[in-house]
Amino acid sequence: MVSVAIVDYGVGNLRSIKRALERTGATSIITSSSSDIKRADAIVLPGVGSFKSAMQNLGPMLQSLHEAIEGGRPVLGICLGLQLFFEWSEEGGVKGLGLVEGFVDRLPSTVKVPHMGWNSINVRAWSPIIDGIPNGAYMYFVHSYKVNPKRSDVVIATTTYGCDFPSIIEAKPVILGTQFHPEKSGSYGLAILKNFVKLVKQ
Repeated sequence: MVSVAIVDYGVGNLRSIKRALERTGATSIITSSSSDIKRADAIVLPGVGSFKSAMQNLGPMLQSLHEAIEGGRPVLGICLGLQLFFEWSEEGGVKGLGLVEGFVDRLPSTVKVPHMGWNSINVRAWSPIIDGIPNGAYMYFVHSYKVNPKRSDVVIATTTYGCDFPSIIEAKPVILGTQFHPEKSGSYGLAILKNFVKLVKQ
């Protein structure tokens, strides 16, 4: 059975992610322990909160996170968790994990922020993470910032809200991220999590 470490770095919504993952058949643990991260088959970086405080709280776990992810351990970043993959964020002006080239900035001032509610994804490239997910599927978003990858080939899907922004990314070695919350996105969101667990098994 696949074991998933849900990294607790002081953000909310951990219990709903844990419940959703367990519905896929995986076992999951909410943890801030480096040893748990090292032992798990996969890692989830959840996300509701500020970039700066998240990076500060991740401090004691940074080395074990980098070693696991760069060593090929599959990781799924959700919302803020996706943004943390990048090199730096306009929110707080701080460095991120640097796993994906690019930066994070605020959504356009022409739209109300946070972007909150259901919106569709526009599939740009195929990935195992979207197996069975139709183009135009609706997912649940809550965010004020967006990611700007340096390389367009990491973008699996985009969403439009004031501008087009990446809503699913995939980078090497096994780095996956969603700007939406799959644990709040009904059957399609659960399918995303099932695909992640299936990928870990492989």
